[in-house]
Amino acid sequence: MVKSIIFDFDGVILESVDVKTEAFRRLFESYPDHVDAIVDYHIRNGGVSRFDKFRYIYANFLKEPLSEEDFDFLCRRFADLVVEEVLKCDFVKGAPEFLENYYRKLSLFVVSGTPQDEIRMIVKRRKLDRYFWNVFGSPEKKETLIKRILKNYTLKPQAVVFVGDSLTDYDGAKGAGIPFIGRVRSRENHVFSGLNTDGIIVDLTELEDALKLDFRKDEELC
Repeated sequence: MVKSIIFDFDGVILESVDVKTEAFRRLFESYPDHVDAIVDYHIRNGGVSRFDKFRYIYANFLKEPLSEEDFDFLCRRFADLVVEEVLKCDFVKGAPEFLENYYRKLSLFVVSGTPQDEIRMIVKRRKLDRYFWNVFGSPEKKETLIKRILKNYTLKPQAVVFVGDSLTDYDGAKGAGIPFIGRVRSRENHVFSGLNTDGIIVDLTELEDALKLDFRKDEELC
């Protein structure tokens, strides 16, 4: 029986994936010969922290050294481009209702590729912090963060489910030995095709059935 759910954030709680894709395009628009490939790399590696992406882009696409000063500028500029837009994003359909219905019955967490201070600020400003026992972000890897949750909150792996929308989420969950449910925008040709997931949903209105949750209305987590 499911006792806890760990959510990715972008593309699972908020429809904010496109905001970050546009930010990568704007950030590297001064490299017209590379920008399309950079954006494609970003899309294919959803869930990877921006820190790792910046270093990979400079080493493999731009083939330029990345100084600490330039790295810090990229991080600040990216945050400037995305934070206010993410704060205005729509919820993934069903997300507010699911959180409201289950935060007293299950222990809920966020594990995101967004920097930890930033994702905690966004969760708080969207007034979602009351739903989650804790919120974690990069630079630590998702597998590491999931294992920490299991240990610190004395949770059995088989009773915890990760809900994510990227291969990074899938790999993190499988590496930590917990079930995984993939959120996709379309059931056709999605990123999890052929993988051993524990369910596929198109939005969070389907999550209750996917998890086979069955609580009395007045039953709360003890």
